[in-house]
Amino acid sequence: MERRSFLRASVVGTGAVAFSGSLWQGAASAAPAQLAPGPYGALQAADANGIQLPSGFTSSIVARSSQTVPGTSYTWHGAPDGGACFADGTGWIYVSNSELGSGAGGVSMLKFNSSGQVTAASRILSNTSRNCAGGTTPWNTWLSGEETSTGYMWETYPFGGTGVARPAMGRFTHEAAAADPVRKVIYLTEDVSDSCLYRFIPTTWGNLSSGTLQALKAGTGTSGSFTWGTVSDPDGSPTATRNQVSGAKRFNGGEGCHYANDTLWFTTKGDNRVWQLNLANSTYELAYDDNLVNPGPAPLTGVDNITGSSSGDLFVAEDGGNMEIALITPDDKISVFLRINGQSSSEITGPAFSPAGNRLYFSSQRGTSGSSSGGITYCVTGPFRS
Repeated sequence: MERRSFLRASVVGTGAVAFSGSLWQGAASAAPAQLAPGPYGALQAADANGIQLPSGFTSSIVARSSQTVPGTSYTWHGAPDGGACFADGTGWIYVSNSELGSGAGGVSMLKFNSSGQVTAASRILSNTSRNCAGGTTPWNTWLSGEETSTGYMWETYPFGGTGVARPAMGRFTHEAAAADPVRKVIYLTEDVSDSCLYRFIPTTWGNLSSGTLQALKAGTGTSGSFTWGTVSDPDGSPTATRNQVSGAKRFNGGEGCHYANDTLWFTTKGDNRVWQLNLANSTYELAYDDNLVNPGPAPLTGVDNITGSSSGDLFVAEDGGNMEIALITPDDKISVFLRINGQSSSEITGPAFSPAGNRLYFSSQRGTSGSSSGGITYCVTGPFRS
């Protein structure tokens, strides 16, 4: 098969991380990623935080659930999940969802100065349930999805403002979101075993209060062409949104998604896959499948949150597995970037790069205790390639 052609991406300093170029596109078909040595070398022995990293990288803890964030008076939320970074002058902000249920969820933020020190922390969304994943917008808001059958996508404001539900984006078991500024749409994943992949077309780009919700239509294979069909009733009652579009393609547990350069990547945890939508030519294919790694063993299981670096590498976190973040390069090679030891009852969530691309933030949702009150949010620094 032909291989993907690609150019490295660049980071655009407009708040959230954005990309330009022609990353991972070109060939009509490509083999899913195969196991190979990582670009940073082998993992070293676990550090004081129990994290194995390549040589030259270090980890630190920036917040712990149920404890006051150092340097602030704010108590960090339980069950930290999806996250993202926003540029803030010479510093940045990291937002983090809370996957607590029964109205105890929401979103918190950490504000960092140019040295990477926390200078403030606060709550930016409260009284919601099971805020799992989400995504940034080009206008510097954070979309936080409720992982319940009647869940909303909430638009929140890291720089100040009251979060608001966006019912036009559908009521379903929301997971992640990814903004496509070229087509002026927001892609949305759904965490059920027969999920759809959606896109929301705002009536006015930059305003998510109204628009059209659509579901991807395609065959049953792992590659081919796709179209979109309109969801007539985004409220999802009495008919669930995923059952309103004839010919909608089903996915086994939609999780994270990431957009860059006319391409959308999204993960499905039920079958340990990373999917790739080539938006310029309306085709799809597999970027990773744990059953197609040959020779094995497959380095990535429990496929969950996903993000990208300025080099075009994809970083995919595990919910379970070996508590690893795997790295997929633009030339279809997969390796393990880091591993957390001693936290087998947890999952890795919220991977996101600082605007400069030299810090990777993420959480262990239940930490060493296995309880939502024991979450730990980390930062890894080092020579990430650009």
